[in-house]
Amino acid sequence: MSVVVNAVSSLALLACVAAPALAADKRQIPVIDMQEMLDTSTLDVRVIKDWHAVDGPVATKQKIINISVGHVWAGQDYRIPVRLVVPADRKAQGFHLTGGHGLRDFQRDIRVNGVDQVLIEGGVGLVHTMVQTLNQSDQAKLGKQMDDRFIETLNPRYSIQYWGWPATLMRTITAAYAETEHFAKGKIAMSGGSKNGATPSSVLILDPRTTAVHATVSPIWDSPLRMCDKAAWEELRTFNQRYVEGITDDTGKGGPERLLRHPFLGGTFGPIYNRRALAAGHSWADLQRTAELVADHVFVTRNLKPLKTRDVDMFFHPGTHDFVCFDLAWGGRHHPRIPLYLQCNAGHGQKPHPAAEKHQANKSAFLLSHFFDDAPEMLETPAISHQRSGDRLRITVRCLPNTRSESGRIWWMYDRGIDGSAAYLRDKFPNDQWSEMNWDDAKKVWTAEIELKKSASFIDFFSNQRKTFTYKSVEYPTYLSSPYTRVKLTGP
Repeated sequence: MSVVVNAVSSLALLACVAAPALAADKRQIPVIDMQEMLDTSTLDVRVIKDWHAVDGPVATKQKIINISVGHVWAGQDYRIPVRLVVPADRKAQGFHLTGGHGLRDFQRDIRVNGVDQVLIEGGVGLVHTMVQTLNQSDQAKLGKQMDDRFIETLNPRYSIQYWGWPATLMRTITAAYAETEHFAKGKIAMSGGSKNGATPSSVLILDPRTTAVHATVSPIWDSPLRMCDKAAWEELRTFNQRYVEGITDDTGKGGPERLLRHPFLGGTFGPIYNRRALAAGHSWADLQRTAELVADHVFVTRNLKPLKTRDVDMFFHPGTHDFVCFDLAWGGRHHPRIPLYLQCNAGHGQKPHPAAEKHQANKSAFLLSHFFDDAPEMLETPAISHQRSGDRLRITVRCLPNTRSESGRIWWMYDRGIDGSAAYLRDKFPNDQWSEMNWDDAKKVWTAEIELKKSASFIDFFSNQRKTFTYKSVEYPTYLSSPYTRVKLTGP
């Protein structure tokens, strides 16, 4: 597929994957203890609804349980619901794991449709759990206690995003595979957005039972802001202050100053905890140590070699204007081979560009290609290059041999705000700054020319390449982006 592993068959490696404790606090324990994650004896399974037949577009057997993820600290259990779904007439071979479900979802059976129906028909199971803030699972008190302890100690074990949510998915996998009469070992693909994109990315790194992730609007790489680089944060503060001072239009309640207090822009792997940690007496060095401690366990780009060895599949939809994935320019420069689809002007709560691609089916095609050998391959990340001639910029997109896309569309923007800034979110790709690309059959490349804006200091651009993915006579329109590119137009 578009990226990288044959899953490691031996689970002996699992016990070795755990974060070291912070040297400053010998009381701390590993962020993720894989022996703890694999221990079926501590699941403490409570059956809500035992295995039973469910009719629908495809017949299934389903079971709903509640399990113990583990003890956050001595005597404090953390529990979550799990739904197991298998074909009605056989064991499931692997499964599609998702965490974007609410408590009410576990009060009733589900009727399987869409791509999940195709998976069930092909012998792949479905497993659902809850990767949500704890107030959404009636554990609000525990959520606040964990948050307060994390700020006090910077111990990731107390963090719902560094320990609680990854442990949720790993313990769910253990619970599913404990149902040996209904699940056989196979591929495990995870998908979701926001916290349900970030958490599977972390689990893909930590748990070699997993084989694929499709993640939207979630972190991918370890840019300087995420690693709490003090100089990067000072540059951001200065840029934001200058930007806000230049705003004259209405920005809503709180005025322009509220743009300086965004709860996510710059966060390591989620909401910013820097201000609270500094107010609690921690230093920038402490923040950097914590970021370094968790980085290898949350950023796929810190693990590309082992992930390639395992032959995992990855696909990301970060959005061009998302407050969680706020560092496209840095990522495009340092990790151009990561497979992305960039829907122009998209992100949490954003309205996509009027010309943005519609009806894309990347996730469905990704899952089908991952699980089924008879499904076609998706596109692989193309290379993008540029050549300036006077006031024109010629852009060339080259796909890998035998992977030609059906069409190409280019997007560009001048002088965009720096990564993580208020301007990065607020200023959009203009409605008229896009065009269809032309196919050069002789050179086997897609091309476009942009007439440059004379006053611009730099330009950002990327292309989206289309391929129609057909499986069992159903067509799935898919799109893959070239690396997000920033080119300086002035100065040396």
